[in-house]
Formats: sequence, C-alpha cells, structure tokens
Amino acid sequence: MTRGTRETTREHAEISDESTATTAPLISIKQEHGRPSRVFPTASFAGAVFTLSTNIIGAGIMALPAAMRVLGLVPGIILIISVAILTDASIEMLIRCSRAANKSTYGGVMGDAFRKIGRRLLQITVVLNNVGILTVYMIIIGDVLSGTSASGAHHFGLLEGWFGVHWWNSRALVLLVTTVAIFAPLTCFKRVDSLRITSTASVALAVFFVVITAGIAIFKLADGTIQMPKLFPHLTDLPSILRLFTVVPVIATSYICHYNVHSIDNELHRSTQIHRVVRISLTLCSAIYITTSFFAFLLFGESTLDDVLANFDSDIGIPYGSILNDAVRVSYSLHVMLVFPVIFFSLRLNLDGLLFHNVIYLAANFVPSIWDAFQITGATAVVCIGFIFPASIILKDPHGVATRGDKVIAIFMIVVALASSSVAMYSDICLQNRKNP
Repeated sequence: MTRGTRETTREHAEISDESTATTAPLISIKQEHGRPSRVFPTASFAGAVFTLSTNIIGAGIMALPAAMRVLGLVPGIILIISVAILTDASIEMLIRCSRAANKSTYGGVMGDAFRKIGRRLLQITVVLNNVGILTVYMIIIGDVLSGTSASGAHHFGLLEGWFGVHWWNSRALVLLVTTVAIFAPLTCFKRVDSLRITSTASVALAVFFVVITAGIAIFKLADGTIQMPKLFPHLTDLPSILRLFTVVPVIATSYICHYNVHSIDNELHRSTQIHRVVRISLTLCSAIYITTSFFAFLLFGESTLDDVLANFDSDIGIPYGSILNDAVRVSYSLHVMLVFPVIFFSLRLNLDGLLFHNVIYLAANFVPSIWDAFQITGATAVVCIGFIFPASIILKDPHGVATRGDKVIAIFMIVVALASSSVAMYSDICLQNRKNP
C-alpha cells in the first residue's frame, strides 16, 4: 500500500468516525467493515413515522400562534405549508446524495462533499441549533412554573398562582432544581432508547395540549364569546412590514429534523420507505401545527403572547376554566421536560454535557422570550442545517446525481434562506432599537 493510499484511507475513516459522532443513531449500532449493522430488529414503517414526528414536534409549536398574530391566518397557514414543502425537498436531496456517496449520516454526506471543513461546520451548527432549542425548552418551563412579564404585565406561573410569590419559586431557582433533579438524571443514560417510555409519554402530553386548546376555542366560538381573528396582516408602516420577516425563522425551526433522518433510515426494513416516512410525518406535523395555531389564535386573538402557554393564566370564561388552564400548562411543561433529554443526546456527542447544562441554564435566565431564541437559532443554525447545507451538497454534486431542476431548486432554497434570515435579523434589530431608544 502506497503512502498516498494510506492517507486517503485514513482520511475516509476519519470522516466516517466523526460524522457518526455528529449524528448518532437513535438506537445503538455496531460497525461491520465500516458499515452500520443493526443490533436490534428493524423499525416498522409506522414506528418510523412516529419517531420522526416526535423529533419534529417540539417547543416550536408554542410560538406558532404568535406567528399567526403577526401574519394573519391565511399567510400564516400558507407559510407553514410552504416551509413543510421546502423541508421535504431538502431532505429528499440529502437522502439521494447519501445513497450516491454510500454514507449513512448527515455528517458523512457533508464530509464527502466538502471534506473536513464541511464536517466541522455541520458540527458547529448542530451544537448551536440544539443549544437554542434546549434554551427555548428551559424558557417555557420557567414561564409556566414561575411566570413571565410581557408588555408591562406579569403573567403568573403555576407555582405563583398556587402558593403566591416566594423566593423558592423564583425563575432562577425553579430552573436550577429542574436541571439538577430531572434533566441531569435523564441525560446520564448511555442509549437514547432508554428514554422510550418518557418519549412516548411526552407525545401523549403534546396531543393532550392540542385537544384541550381546540376544545376550549370551539366551546367559546359556539358560545359567541370570541370572534374570528384577522385573516391578513395589518401593514401600516415600515416596522410592521419588517416584522413579517421575523416569523420565517420561527416556523423554519419548527420543522428542523434533518440530523435525525439518517438514524431512522438506518433502522428501516427497506430504505426506500424513508421518503414516504418523511412526507407522512411532515403532513401530520403540519396538520398539528395548523390546528394548534388556528385554535390558539382564535382563542386569544391579538393578545396572543410569544409563548402561548403564558396566556393560560387568566379567566378564559368557561366552566372549570382554571382547572383547564392548569391542565394545559402542566401537560406541556411536562412534555418539554421529557423531550429535553432526547435533544440533549446529540448535543452531548459534540461537547461536554456538564458545560452545556450550565450554558443552557444561564441562557434560559437571560434570553427574554422563546421568540428571541427561535429567531437566533432559526436565522442561523436552522437555515443552514435545513436548507443551505442540503442545497449546497446538490450544487456540489460530487457523484453526478443532481438534475438541472434540482440545482434550480437548490439555488432558490439558498437565496430564500439567506434573504429571509438576513431581513429577519435586521428587522429584529430595528424593532429592538425602537423599543429601547
């Protein structure tokens, strides 16, 4: 074996090892001749759909009603569907390039197309994305349990409402106790499959939240105590126009799942099923997103907060309203607590877990709202992982699998992602400056 051959072989092995660490499978696998081999029985089609849907549906659902408040129902629903279609296209590109490169992870495809720099860039964006998402989860828990302030008004948390305001139910202490007592033990498992029971419970809690919210809105609509919300945005000046662009990163964040698609694909009995799995999951999640956004915006209208859970702290005008309010907030805060360890697994593979427990805890205490957190991650890491990286791989096309149409779509995807992110960040800066002259 020549020196050049040995170096090439070593470089390929490095790419395989590091890309596997970037996006580890959801269940353990072993290596045989450099290829992943399943240790457990292969996943069913329905199980794959359920798993991917679980990865998609997260804290993003809490900010979607506020997106409807900004856009209006018609543009909001159109944007949710449009982002789902673009997500499907980007995942299809990613899977096709994976087949051509004979790679079983997202990192492997990036390494194949852009060598070490592409692999490293993906690692950085995965870390940024997961830290942002986990920070949002902590913010939601803090809002629900300890309350939040918005537009000069304080919305009481569950602990404040039940026991009054005390030092022991302050936001900082509640998040610290949650981190030490719940997150730390659950993130110590070596395999994410160990969390299958808590993951199933988290999905049931999310569905419960959607059903209760829809039920309350339908009851009040039938009772005539609420009216249909606005269908289109009210554009009166430049800031109102700029604010429309701040919604795009928020909705894009709600669909990010690309770094888990390969893990699910590796477990399927037939790899050709992954495209149907992705489309059914995206359809299911889009239906849930639209339903939740519609009924929550219908229920609260222009008073919808960035974190809609904070709206469930006042009299909603129906029998047993206070009980339903508490049920909604408890169910979703528990859902977030149980999903947190699953997201943390991929983060832990890249950097030290203890360090990021501290980073996430500090960020959750100082980031103003989930809207700001979604904008930061949505305008940076999310657009890279979900759209720019897959489109760049298609344009690079090292194995000649892309058609002219694919490259047109890829260019469109990159232009839209960069333009929307840039305008969204500029808009948010302008709005913040107006608030704090």
